[in-house]
Amino acid sequence: MERSRYQPDMKTILPLFIFIDACGWEIIKDDPFCNTVAPNRRRLESVFGYSSACVPSILSGRWPEEHRNWCYFVYDPKHSPFRWLKPLQWLPKAITSRRIVRRWLSKLVKVQLKFHGYFDLYNIPFKHISLFDFTEKKSPLRPRGMNRGPNISDFLEESGIAHHISDPTRSETESFDAVLADVKTGRIDFAFVYWPELDGLLHREGNQSPEISPKLRGYETRIHRLLEVAKEQYEEVRLYVFSDHGMANCDTLLDLKARIEQMPLQFGKDYAVVYDSTMARFWFFNEDARRTVTETLRTIPDGSIVPDAELERLHCLFPDRYFGELIFLMCEGVLIVPSHMGERPIRAMHGYHPEEKHSYAALLTNQPDIPDSISAIPHIYNLMVRDALLAKEQNRSQGPPEKRAGRRFPVTRKAPEPALAFSARVSIPNFEEEK
Repeated sequence: MERSRYQPDMKTILPLFIFIDACGWEIIKDDPFCNTVAPNRRRLESVFGYSSACVPSILSGRWPEEHRNWCYFVYDPKHSPFRWLKPLQWLPKAITSRRIVRRWLSKLVKVQLKFHGYFDLYNIPFKHISLFDFTEKKSPLRPRGMNRGPNISDFLEESGIAHHISDPTRSETESFDAVLADVKTGRIDFAFVYWPELDGLLHREGNQSPEISPKLRGYETRIHRLLEVAKEQYEEVRLYVFSDHGMANCDTLLDLKARIEQMPLQFGKDYAVVYDSTMARFWFFNEDARRTVTETLRTIPDGSIVPDAELERLHCLFPDRYFGELIFLMCEGVLIVPSHMGERPIRAMHGYHPEEKHSYAALLTNQPDIPDSISAIPHIYNLMVRDALLAKEQNRSQGPPEKRAGRRFPVTRKAPEPALAFSARVSIPNFEEEK
């Protein structure tokens, strides 16, 4: 039976934020992805770093220098929780370097150390693992999950807003089923959905893979189904589909580790380094090591040292040098192999300079009034806060829209402009800051 235009039990607004990992601007700009349901598109600047920096920035509305979630491994022997793993250095490398072994061991270590965020040992040598700490011990998607300050979960709980946020430990199918179930009940006033599988596909197959289009079509099917169900419970669905970064094909491989180890310096005595996939982060224990490494890096044309002024501009300059004293960044398309992230090449990677072509993220929405100030991925937080408050206000009373009491916004539901400083000014509990 056809529903009437207004149902007494319907709510007014559901803000629906769908985060598709690595669905960058270059991936979708010439694809009809979600054109019918989210026709308004915008390219967004990403955050310098990996998902370990991008996701917390989206969830908190702040930059890495503020929330201190940047790269995973840091030189910090005093606080390393991995000393008990050092005896594994005596096992054959043919075993300890295998990805499947590392993956299963990572699961065991995560349980043992009671980490609640994303965790992977990657390819950190067990010989040196006791020199490093891991920075994401909590989940940025959960309340009190940031290294510093609040996130959207904290804001929603403090504001008393009924919500759904995806559990990152679930599969995409499980996450879809979970949000669909909550939307069907009409009990929530805000939804945040996280789908990470496109990121893995792009890493394996590259950004020109014929598998990308079917994956996007599958996401469209899910989104259409969510909207269909939501419209049974809400008069308006404010849809936002967005990403954290894009993905660049890696056509050049650089064995930076071999270049550094040719120098007359000793790891752990003269310097320490983490070789991420697209950058190397160094700590120095004497001036000779600093000078020697710096001079060597300046001879490598596939990358460059990132000056402090540029790190500051990118909101990734940490005065205590916790994440590294010197950052050497690869040019887009260059992959460090082997690295502490893996022994073998992958087809594509992110984590290059945010202004490289394939670094840009994307925002797609059915809302026509997105301010020009929404230009980078941390600003998505402002939209989430704005719409969550709007939904709470308009959904709190049942009855025909024109008779709902206490409404601060007009029936036309044009939301107030979000102020970019707002994300750090909302009423939130105080949390203990971590290093």
